[in-house]
Amino acid sequence: MKLVVQRVTESSVSADGKTVGQIGLGYLVFLGVGEKDSEETAAKLADKLLKIRIFSDSDGKTNLSLKDVGGEILVISQFTLYADCKKNRPSFSHAGNPELAEHLYEFFIARLKEQIPSVQHGIFGANMQVRLCNDGPFTILLEA
Repeated sequence: MKLVVQRVTESSVSADGKTVGQIGLGYLVFLGVGEKDSEETAAKLADKLLKIRIFSDSDGKTNLSLKDVGGEILVISQFTLYADCKKNRPSFSHAGNPELAEHLYEFFIARLKEQIPSVQHGIFGANMQVRLCNDGPFTILLEA
């Protein structure tokens, strides 16, 4: 499983011209599921995401977690994180099959909702448009 995490001041996702998820301060998370991922993998990364400290404290040091700042999360499924670009045309053979990916996407979101009051998400498998204001910019990659 791969997560691209962007610290944002705001972010939204729309599908078919309608906003389906929107947050203020928090994390925009692009989630990719690999062929060997499991609920254990998803739980591990969800827990790690909530523990990382990438928000600034009063001294300007990145020392605060999402919970510390009362932040929100917007999760977007993105199988293209598993693109193999050795050739000119990307291959996605290592991405999880759609059934596994959707299950783990929903599992990941549910795990986050156990601890964070505001967790928004896109529509699995849909063509979506994502807007964001990356704060910093601050972007990290988490993998399991």
